[in-house]
Amino acid sequence: MRAMILAAGRGKRMMPLTADTAKPMLKVNGKPLIEYHIERLKAAGISEIVINLAWCGESIRNTLGDGSQFGVSLIYSDEGGEGLETAGGIINALDLLSETFIVINGDIFTDYDAASLTKIALLPQQAHLVLVENPAHNPNGDFSLVQGFASSDSDAEIKHTFAGIALYHKSFFANTKADFLPLAPMLREKMAEKLVTAELYIGNWQDIGTPERLAEINQQEY
Repeated sequence: MRAMILAAGRGKRMMPLTADTAKPMLKVNGKPLIEYHIERLKAAGISEIVINLAWCGESIRNTLGDGSQFGVSLIYSDEGGEGLETAGGIINALDLLSETFIVINGDIFTDYDAASLTKIALLPQQAHLVLVENPAHNPNGDFSLVQGFASSDSDAEIKHTFAGIALYHKSFFANTKADFLPLAPMLREKMAEKLVTAELYIGNWQDIGTPERLAEINQQEY
């Protein structure tokens, strides 16, 4: 199984920190966020990792190289200067990915054990999402969890936040093309067809979406 780390985002909310730095290269306790993901994926037994590149992508490639320093093989998917949004970026990299693959947002910090995802058999379901308790910046959540399935029901009493960690089967992206394409509408469509399962993770998870959140996490010890 291969994994993909999403690293192509512009990081506008992180300005000015991302003026000349890719968001996943921002540091927590002196180490780029993306390196934590690489190390955790390796610990989960995943040795081939795809990283998509757009904004300041060469800084990621130049720093991480071929991955040998981490004991993995890094494969890069270039999207040009503007990027293709989340779904578009994944679709653009499909030929580089295994039939079932893990996707992790490059701008989160978590101790979630990706090894659990390698044990999930999808089909007939096409995706499995990791949800977390709602952080202060997203109090209303994104999706609900109903008997093991993710739901986008707007009337759901309890919703959780999508952690930016998921397992996909390539069939999830069938009949699509690499273009500027967000992921959320696709997820909602598949949820309506009962093709998306989910779990709630109660553990360390933080979305490093603003300079203030980055400063806060750097005041903690890991």
